[in-house]
Amino acid sequence: MNRYPAWKNLLITFAVLVGVIYMAPNFYELVPFIQISETRTQKKIDSIFLEKIKNIISDSNLKKYSLSIETDNSVKINLFSAEDQSFLLEKLDKNLNKDSNKINIYNITVGMNSITPGFMRIFDFIGAKPMSLGLDLRGGVHFLIEVDTEAAVESKYDETAMEVRSILNRKKIISKVERNRGEILVKFNKLTDKNETIKNIKKQWQDDDLFIEESRQNQSSIKISFSKKFLEKIKTNAVSQNISTLNKRISGISDSEPIIQQQGSKRIIVQLPGKQDISKAKDLIGRTAKLEVRMVDDTHSTKNLFKKGGLPFGIENIKDHNGNNTFIYKHPILTSSNIKDAHYGRDPQTRQPSVNLTLDSKGARIFKDVTRDNINKRMAIILFENGIGEIITAPFIRSEISGGQVQISGAMSPEEAAEISVLLRSGLLAAPMKIIEEKTIGPSLGLNNIEKGLKSTIYGFISVVFFITIYYGVFGLFSSIGLIINLILLVALLSVLQVSINLPGIAAIALTVGMAIDSNVLINERIREELRNGNNPQESIYYGFKRAWSTILDSNFTALIVGLSLLTLGSGTVRGFAIVHCLGIITSMFSSVLCVRMMVNFWYGKRANLSKISIGEVWKPKKNN
Repeated sequence: MNRYPAWKNLLITFAVLVGVIYMAPNFYELVPFIQISETRTQKKIDSIFLEKIKNIISDSNLKKYSLSIETDNSVKINLFSAEDQSFLLEKLDKNLNKDSNKINIYNITVGMNSITPGFMRIFDFIGAKPMSLGLDLRGGVHFLIEVDTEAAVESKYDETAMEVRSILNRKKIISKVERNRGEILVKFNKLTDKNETIKNIKKQWQDDDLFIEESRQNQSSIKISFSKKFLEKIKTNAVSQNISTLNKRISGISDSEPIIQQQGSKRIIVQLPGKQDISKAKDLIGRTAKLEVRMVDDTHSTKNLFKKGGLPFGIENIKDHNGNNTFIYKHPILTSSNIKDAHYGRDPQTRQPSVNLTLDSKGARIFKDVTRDNINKRMAIILFENGIGEIITAPFIRSEISGGQVQISGAMSPEEAAEISVLLRSGLLAAPMKIIEEKTIGPSLGLNNIEKGLKSTIYGFISVVFFITIYYGVFGLFSSIGLIINLILLVALLSVLQVSINLPGIAAIALTVGMAIDSNVLINERIREELRNGNNPQESIYYGFKRAWSTILDSNFTALIVGLSLLTLGSGTVRGFAIVHCLGIITSMFSSVLCVRMMVNFWYGKRANLSKISIGEVWKPKKNN
């Protein structure tokens, strides 16, 4: 009656063992580290530089540390206290980046690392690693960013004005299109052209997007403006696109799960757990890089005209890295919108850092035609940031380039090439942004929060185990073991899913400990009730588990509905709490019912003549004489 088939026992045991494997890395504490890499050059780390770092550490009187060279050609120093990290960081920055008037020679970043022993490395291939800790537990940087949605509106007006000009040119209507703030003014030479233009504009846009106002004073002109609904749509889309772009950019620099969420109508919160290099993070978040490919005008007439103080129409002067004048056609051949992918690499011949581009089908076709028709002429690749252009390289075209694969190499450091790759791959920002709040949370605060969270969970666990064991005897002991299994499986799931855990997540784990025991209380009380009704112990165990199941299912299902509502409607820390809450419900049902039942079956199931079970005192109603 109270026996599981062998396959079910093996399946439950296997699930618990897998949980133990994935939970194990969380036992090894986080230790602070400092990582040092060169900013502008990719010079190989040598013994002289390592000796210099060791001398700085020795002067700091730090006895306990470990030093290693990473695969990315950086030096990593593992320390054993947040105080040592803070002290050594100041010393390294002072000694390695002495001249504050120049750009720092070295990037010095800090973070937290989990030290896993060698025998645990065998589980690396299945992805066993510690839980991903959020900003308040691991430390990191926090930004509050405001999106300039009005700039997005003005940009949309500029784009619309260009489209209106294009319509008028196609219809060969002579007119003048002017851009004023918040409107587009179109003036016609002929009154008959006005009606034709209005008709074509209404075909191009939806009726509720644009307002077309005919001027009473000047019958041969119209004003075009956006509707309120369309303005809100532009602003909302600008914030959404910026969030999407930030996600792509930050995934290129952050090794942990970043938190990027909208706050209000035009603000974005960005949290980067574990990343302490606030200047680099700020630089990449706010940059608005745009790449353009243009032809170079190397004719003597242009150079001579420039000497006289002028330039031909459609030509502008952009300086290269060395400050030399380069005369570029204003009309671009290709832009960032034609880039499908971008990756950092190295030129196979010169070993210089490069950006390898993959163009879309349209860009590949244009690039092939241009390179075929302009052999022995120069083509400039220009990077625009904040409206200022800089020529990365301007090589001669030696042959036709097909296939859509373009390699850019020139006066770039490895770091610059890597950052440009991330920027071009992530896309453009829909509107400018500015950081209105920034703060750094140190690892020491995170360690303190982890310690408090663990203590609260452990104290709550001990209290529950003590009470349940005293009150229900052996069945209470089984329930306590089930509670341990529940925690193992919950932590294992959080480690596998790499959900970013913060303080509310720790609170959800503590809450799961309290809630998980409810199922066993229901089961134990149901078994007691069966005993009071006169059933023998084996029948009481069987019907106790069976009849308590529907109540357990109902109570957990309603709690799961609440958790899913928080998960769907919430964001940030609320969503993190909801994920832990929902996973805790699932693991508690598995451990409280299946695992505890397996232990009860093992202990009592083989006893044919079972007369008594240890489930605490069973109060039976007194019989009336």
